[in-house]
Amino acid sequence: MRASAVTSPPVFLITHEFFPKRGGIATFTEEIAKASASLGYDVEVWAQSAPPAVEKDWPFRLRRLPLKGTHDLICQFRLAWQLVRERRRLRYATVYLPEPGPMLAMMLLQFFHAFRPHRFVLTFHGSEILRFAKNPFTRWYTRKLIKRAARISTLSRYTQDLLFTHFPEAEGKTFLTPGALRADFAVVPAAASTAAKDRIVVLTVGRLHPRKGQLLTLQALQALAPEFRSQIEYWLIGSQSKGNYEGALRAAAAQSDFPVRFFGDVPDDELSAIYDRADIFAMTSVNHGDSVEGFGLVYLEAAAHGLPVVAHTVGGVGEAVDDGVTGLLVPPHRPAQLTAAFEKLITDEPLRRRLGEAGREWASRNCWKQSAAALFSRDSEAAAAH
Repeated sequence: MRASAVTSPPVFLITHEFFPKRGGIATFTEEIAKASASLGYDVEVWAQSAPPAVEKDWPFRLRRLPLKGTHDLICQFRLAWQLVRERRRLRYATVYLPEPGPMLAMMLLQFFHAFRPHRFVLTFHGSEILRFAKNPFTRWYTRKLIKRAARISTLSRYTQDLLFTHFPEAEGKTFLTPGALRADFAVVPAAASTAAKDRIVVLTVGRLHPRKGQLLTLQALQALAPEFRSQIEYWLIGSQSKGNYEGALRAAAAQSDFPVRFFGDVPDDELSAIYDRADIFAMTSVNHGDSVEGFGLVYLEAAAHGLPVVAHTVGGVGEAVDDGVTGLLVPPHRPAQLTAAFEKLITDEPLRRRLGEAGREWASRNCWKQSAAALFSRDSEAAAAH
C-alpha cells in the first residue's frame, strides 16, 4: 500500500472544518488526513484559521488560511483566491474537498480550466445535498462539479441514496467511506463495577441544537413513571449553537424532579471518563429543515465505551446503531415509544450489559485507512458501492 501511495500525486485536503473545531465533519477530515499520511501519501491540509497555541504535532503539512471557515460569500471568495494563487501546485495534484465549504468555492472556479485542478475528490455528509439541491443555481453548479469529480464518497448508504436521488450524475463514481473511531480513541475493556451507584446516568454528547434532539430525550425521561424518574439523572455535553435552544433546554430541565447537568464543551481527553461514568447513551436526532443526520460518529464512541444506545430511526443512524444488538431505535415523533425504550433499559440491567458488550465490537469494525485508500488510490475499486 505504501509503495503505490508514494508514486501518487500529492493530496491537498481543503476544509473549513478542522481542529480545533469539534463535530463529526471535523473528526472525519482529521482522521482521513492522518490515515492518508500513514499510508505514505504526501498530504497537505488547508484549514481555517486557529490560534497557534492549539496546534498539535501533525503527521502531515498544515497550512492555516486567513478564513473563519463560514459558508458566506466573503469566505468563499477568499478561499477561491487562495486556490487561484496556488493553481500551479494544485494542477496535477489530487484536491480533496471533504465538506461543503470548499465545494462552494470550487463551484466558482470549475469553469476556468487554468484554475481547475486536474483531479479532485468529494465527500458528502447529508445536509449539504438538500441545501445544494434546493437552490436552482447551486443545484446546477453541483451537478457540474460532480461530473468533473474523479471520485465521490459518503459515510452511509442513506447519504449515498440521498445523493443519487438529487444528483444522479454521482452514480458510478460514488462509494462508501464509513465513519470509524478516532485514531487516538482508547477503548478500555469493561471493568466490573466496585461501587453501587445512586442513579442511572443517561448521557447525550452533541452540540445543543434541535436536530440533536436533547429536548426530546429530556421530555421522554420526564414522562417516565415516578419510580423510574427517581433512579436517573441526565447529563448533556455540548455547546450552544444558533438560537436559544439551550435556554429552552434549561427551562425544561428546571421542571424536572431528577438531576439534569449541563457540562458544556468537554475536551476529548476528559470526555472518555464521562462516558465511563454513564449507563445509557441517548442522541435522539430528528430531521430539522434541511439538516439531517447522515451517520453519527458519536454513536460509535458511545458503543466503544460499552454504552447501550437509544436513538431515532432517521437518516444514517441505523448504520451507526444496530437495533436490538447495540441499542434501541425508535421512530421519530413517537414520544411514548421513546419513553418505553428508556424504561426498558432502566429496568433491565442484563439488557444494558448485553447491548453494551456488543457495541464494543461493533464500534471497531471500520477503519480510516481503508477509507483513505479508497479515496486516493487510482486503481482501488474494492470499496466502490454501486
